[in-house]
Amino acid sequence: MAIAFTPQDWQRINDTYTAWWNGTLGRPLINVSMGGHERDRPEPELPDVGRTALYDDGVPAEAIVDRIDWNLAGSRFPGDSFPRWDVDYGPGVAAVFMGARAEKGANTVWFHPPEERELADTNLQFSTDYPWFHRIADLYRAGIERWQGNVQMGMTDLGGGLDLVATFRPGEQLLFDLYDCPDEVKRVTWEAHEAWFEAYGAFNEILQPVNPGYTCWTPIFSAETYYMLQCDFCYMIGPEMFREFVQPELAASCRRLTNPFYHLDGPGELPHLDYLLEIPELKGVQWVPGVGAPPITEWPDVYRRIRAAGKKVQIFIEASVGLRTLDIIVDQLGSAEGIVVIGGVGRDREDELQELIERYA
Repeated sequence: MAIAFTPQDWQRINDTYTAWWNGTLGRPLINVSMGGHERDRPEPELPDVGRTALYDDGVPAEAIVDRIDWNLAGSRFPGDSFPRWDVDYGPGVAAVFMGARAEKGANTVWFHPPEERELADTNLQFSTDYPWFHRIADLYRAGIERWQGNVQMGMTDLGGGLDLVATFRPGEQLLFDLYDCPDEVKRVTWEAHEAWFEAYGAFNEILQPVNPGYTCWTPIFSAETYYMLQCDFCYMIGPEMFREFVQPELAASCRRLTNPFYHLDGPGELPHLDYLLEIPELKGVQWVPGVGAPPITEWPDVYRRIRAAGKKVQIFIEASVGLRTLDIIVDQLGSAEGIVVIGGVGRDREDELQELIERYA
């Protein structure tokens, strides 16, 4: 059968998420889809390769969209879940629109500077003249044509401001630059900031108004502009450097988005949490402990700090406890206010998922 979602479902999603963003919903968001259902047509010949960028550039955009359509037709979208597709060209793909070179690996994409250049000689400007910009734009157009707004297409993973600068000053180079030429780091960071928003705007000109709303690789729906901001580079710097080099650009990004979130990635970013939470326009934080760290259910103090700052909390289902993840976090915080849990389960978990949804209705 076709993707099991209707215009009435989209209106419900719009209303529900808008109330959640506004703090009036009175319950958590449970964005957990359910896979493993039958389709009413044969599987396309084009395989599912995961990351969109791993398809050969010669594969028609329409064929990729057809493959994604088949994938989505095998899922159901109970609760606050919805059909969506991320056009995934790797984290930090905005660097390519500033001249970086992309390298496809077996399972990922790497970005490299086009040439070795001192930071003082580096100028970052957005341009649509690069093939990958047109490829992503073509995929968005093909999705619009196929789905007519019935699938929420997420913003490709543009990356973070200082992460983009690090693409052009890789390895330890940018770390030395923080000491040797801090003003140049700030100059290029603000250039990356402006280029990022030009890319964001250019893709949204294609996606809106047919797209139901806004989302990205973390599928929180928003009727107004939303993005999961990040700065993986800050893992390598201390809190005072975060405050000087990262916080101002992040705060500016938050002011330009209606519903900004931040991707707090691993224990190495926790020293920056207080400075992050100082940003008044930041709506919420996604905490990802990372490989080798205790699971997501074992960080109650992190969630309490986020909650105490008046921010929302996004969590993924923890594999070791499954759908009990939300209950555990709610018990730690004392209420389900401002939480969104995201994940996917098989149809064999339908009863358990429905019980969870009804428990928080």
